[in-house]
Amino acid sequence: MSEQITYARPYARAVFELAQSSQRVDAWKKAVDTLAELVRLPDVQTLILDPRVPPLVQAQIIIDAGGDVFDAESSNLVRLLAENRRLQAAGELAACFESLRDAAEGTVEAEAISAFPLDEKQRDSLVAALKRRLGKNVNLSTREDPELLAGVVVHAGDLVIDGSLKGRLGQMARAMSR
Repeated sequence: MSEQITYARPYARAVFELAQSSQRVDAWKKAVDTLAELVRLPDVQTLILDPRVPPLVQAQIIIDAGGDVFDAESSNLVRLLAENRRLQAAGELAACFESLRDAAEGTVEAEAISAFPLDEKQRDSLVAALKRRLGKNVNLSTREDPELLAGVVVHAGDLVIDGSLKGRLGQMARAMSR
């Protein structure tokens, strides 16, 4: 997976720069998301992993499946990825593109994992605290993990804040074992 991210990042940067310069970020976002969705399909996986299917045939099948989403430029991206045997990196390309778009808009995606569901007041408080700390707007998603026992773990970009009871108990155990 990390290998795919390494492959995807330069493509995502180039596509994002092109999208910004042509003021077509939303259209490109739709194209890379559609490409990622198509590449995840089992039949498409079989197609792109089959060395007997020429890359340009793979690309054309994907372009046709995408319909009107792929214009001339985004079709060229699909062909380029196919020719370089990088279609497998489409999901990571879409994720990198999304991160670049968020960074350009001053927004960060964050996830809060809590032992119990967060109420609206707790969620709003967490969003405000993250906004102050990161200096960016925050799109927060939440999910529950009872194994945390209590507290919250927040992932925002490269930042991880572990305020869970499980995390604190782990820190105490490591400190006591020294």
